[in-house]
Amino acid sequence: MLDATNRSGGTATASPRAAATELTVAVPAAVTAPHLRSPLPSAVPGARSGPAARCTRVLLSPWSRLSLLAALLTAAAACVLLFEPQRLITHGWPPQLGGAAAAAVFAAAYGLCTVAFVPRPLLNLAAGALFGSQMGLGTALAGTVLGAGVAFGLGRLLGQDALRPLLRGRWLKAADGQLSRHGFRSMMVARLFPGVPFWAANYCAAVSRMGWLPFLLATALGSVPNTAAYAVAGARASAPTSPAFLVAMALIAVPALVGTAVAWRKRHHLRAR
Repeated sequence: MLDATNRSGGTATASPRAAATELTVAVPAAVTAPHLRSPLPSAVPGARSGPAARCTRVLLSPWSRLSLLAALLTAAAACVLLFEPQRLITHGWPPQLGGAAAAAVFAAAYGLCTVAFVPRPLLNLAAGALFGSQMGLGTALAGTVLGAGVAFGLGRLLGQDALRPLLRGRWLKAADGQLSRHGFRSMMVARLFPGVPFWAANYCAAVSRMGWLPFLLATALGSVPNTAAYAVAGARASAPTSPAFLVAMALIAVPALVGTAVAWRKRHHLRAR
């Protein structure tokens, strides 16, 4: 409260106690007043709509990532055409590499070549011709799983968001539903019975909702018979009349025929969906 006018006739003045009270009341009011608060960074106009933010959104958009995937695959295919890895079958492995180091390098090159659309049968024959039946099988399987994992990761990261909205066709929806609901079984069938190109199965699985573990496990297990047959055929190519070579060729031909028959029988089921 204000004191009364002083006896000398001067103006009224506030007592120290009253001034302190008014100060303590006014400070919280000023602090809590909405019009005195500092604006948040997110409320500043243009904070999230600047040139850098727009460029980031464009670069991370689904179609930009799909374009990057197409560019990477085109570059990989061009490198394959330039270096011609099929020459390994005729010219042999470089003499500087041998043993486990050669197998590791070949497995890595095998995986990268499958990402670049090089047919696996050619690589499997090369593995058998260069490393023999057993070591060639192990090397080819390692390259198979590596290449499948790289292709699956690239497709999942760079292509899935852009391609999934395009799955409107009846056959595409049926394939996507089969891979998404029965991923392990579907991939096992695709690996056991050749007919679907290796790279196509990888990228179709990446666009679907199949998990990483079912995809890699089915790839590793389902690729054993076919890869072993090609590796043995490559190792015994110098003796085409030997029993091992003939059995390997039979194991290559029979799954292909069975896969063709199964696909022919399932065509009506896919059309009905």
